[in-house]
Amino acid sequence: MKHLKQAHAQVFITGLDTNTFALSRVLAFCSHPHKGSLTYACKVFDQIQNPTICICNTIFKAFLLNGKFTNTIHLFTKVVQNGLSPDNYTTPYVLKACAALQSCSLGKMIHGYSSKLGLVFDIYVGNSLMTMYSVCGNMVDARQVFDEIPSLSVVSWTVMISGYAKVGDVNSARFFFDEAPEKDRGIWGAMISGYVQNNCFKEGLYMFHLMQLTDIVPDESILVSIFSACAHLGALDIGIWIHRYLNQARIPLSVRLSTSILDMYAKCGHLKLAKALFDLMPERDIVCWNAMISGMAMHGNGTSALKLFSDMEKAGIEPDDITFIAVFTACSHSGMAYEGLQLLEKMCSVYKIEPKSEHYGCIVDLLSRASLFEEAMAVIRRITSSSNGSEETLAWRAFLSACCNHGQAQLAEFAAERLLQLENHSGVYVLLSNLYAASEKHSDARRVRDMMKNKGADKTPGCSSVEIDGVVNEFIAGEKVHPLMEDIYSVLEKMHMQLD
Repeated sequence: MKHLKQAHAQVFITGLDTNTFALSRVLAFCSHPHKGSLTYACKVFDQIQNPTICICNTIFKAFLLNGKFTNTIHLFTKVVQNGLSPDNYTTPYVLKACAALQSCSLGKMIHGYSSKLGLVFDIYVGNSLMTMYSVCGNMVDARQVFDEIPSLSVVSWTVMISGYAKVGDVNSARFFFDEAPEKDRGIWGAMISGYVQNNCFKEGLYMFHLMQLTDIVPDESILVSIFSACAHLGALDIGIWIHRYLNQARIPLSVRLSTSILDMYAKCGHLKLAKALFDLMPERDIVCWNAMISGMAMHGNGTSALKLFSDMEKAGIEPDDITFIAVFTACSHSGMAYEGLQLLEKMCSVYKIEPKSEHYGCIVDLLSRASLFEEAMAVIRRITSSSNGSEETLAWRAFLSACCNHGQAQLAEFAAERLLQLENHSGVYVLLSNLYAASEKHSDARRVRDMMKNKGADKTPGCSSVEIDGVVNEFIAGEKVHPLMEDIYSVLEKMHMQLD
């Protein structure tokens, strides 16, 4: 800061205090995050008489770099009131602030003002407008801007693909991908991550295979998306192949990329590979620790999960709310009710983390699995009196599931009745019907199924996938469209005959 003030003083000494470029450089240095002082930059700016739009743009950029989005808007209003005309640098800065504030209405006003100045045909302004509308989920206006730009860039197509994927319209995203005249790594990445973000994991892997036929080298974001797709599909062979490719190519693994790989191994059932990678990591952040603890919890290894949690505390990493969901789950799956309650107390008193619906759901599940139904009910009553409906719903779901698993018909009926007052979900009917069927109360089971049908609570078809020779095969209950369906049924018949 001392050197910056000296540089500012030097500008005046050398008579450059009216030089636009010199003043802009001083402002840029003063407002740089971590190195300068935005407060000092604002003081310098306020002392400049009749600042040009170039100088104003420097302070606009400074506000954005320091996350002062409201200040950006206020300064823009002041600039317009003072009769300065924004240029094709000003407008993108202000639109980025609108996007960060999720203010589509304000963005529309900037759009209208820019139209009057004839700036909307500029590619930088147009891309910024599309980004702002996309961030706000307004793809109709984003598409209109896209259609009005006379000369599109690769960024234009990427913004539209990402925008449509963000609102869940992967078909439109794929249309823009196919129509893009040039496909760089950004466009491929937008389409792949768009599929994965919308749970179209198989399509994401297929798109990655298509990209491999080009000379495009995947970046970290693409690889993270692909490992996520492998994790959800159980496509272990593909995940191992990509990991080996990274090692052979000596591509350095960042914390983020390593975490996505170990998460893939854990979800695909290879906890040893996940732990081996975790142990080799020279640096670990909270996301990495959470992924490893969650992996152990998923496999019912509660003791190891709590040991790792203790190691994390010793390493000076402070747990967050996701960490506690993982350890509660570990305790629940391992029958460690007492340890789970101790951790709940630590979460609230030591780390001052307010329990969320997910935490309450885990605790109710923890107590119910341990057949501590009275204690679980007490937690639900506490939730009911101090939280919203979604938290209560999640807790009742966990309680109902545990009651059904333990054959507690009376408590299950009570839980189902309360749950149906909160939501009309097919899972409630299915659990209760299965409980009645297991208790040989077939008339009650039919009654619940009929009630489910009359209420229009359709059950989502079951879905599973299996990887064979690097190809992921997906099966949906009730569908018979798989090309090898006849062969599959033939094998099933032979298995059935052998079992008989």
